[in-house]
Order: sequence, then structure tokens, then C-alpha cells
Amino acid sequence: MSSAGWFIVLLALACANLPFLNQRLLGLVPLRADRKSAWWRIAELIALYFVVGGFGFLLEARAGNRFEQGWQFYAITFSLFVVFAFPGFTWQYLVKRR
Repeated sequence: MSSAGWFIVLLALACANLPFLNQRLLGLVPLRADRKSAWWRIAELIALYFVVGGFGFLLEARAGNRFEQGWQFYAITFSLFVVFAFPGFTWQYLVKRR
């Protein structure tokens, strides 16, 4: 696997956990509420999926051949992105803080 492929995998892992590790919108914009709602986190997760996909698309086009993908590719990569978000989800919702 090339270094660009590993970069995309590590970027996806970081971006998938970003919505769960802070209380800011996209990690930058503070919200008025004390805690971010689950709907904001889901919206951020979807938006960051497209950001990582855009980087992957750019790297693939820069390498030379850009391959056409069907809906199956996007369904699998989104599922993998959600699996990558599991550590952040666990930290936010399942770990008891005292």
C-alpha cells in the first residue's frame, strides 16, 4: 500500500473520531449548548466522510488513473468510516466519568 493510501486511512480514523472528542462544531466553532447533540455529531460524521473522500479523490487523480466507483464502494467506505468512529463513540457515550 502506498503512503497516500495510508494517509487516507489515518485521516479517516482521525476525522471519524473528531465529532465525538470535542463539543465544538467541526472542532472549530463553539456551540451555545453545553453538550453537542447526537444529531450534530451525525451531521459532522457525514460531512467529514465527504471531506476525506474528497482528499482520496484528489490523491487518486493526482496519481494518474481515477477509477469509476459504484454505489457499493460508497456504502462500504461509509460503513468503514462509521466503524472507525467507534472509539470516539465509546469515549463519549459509554465510558462513565466520575
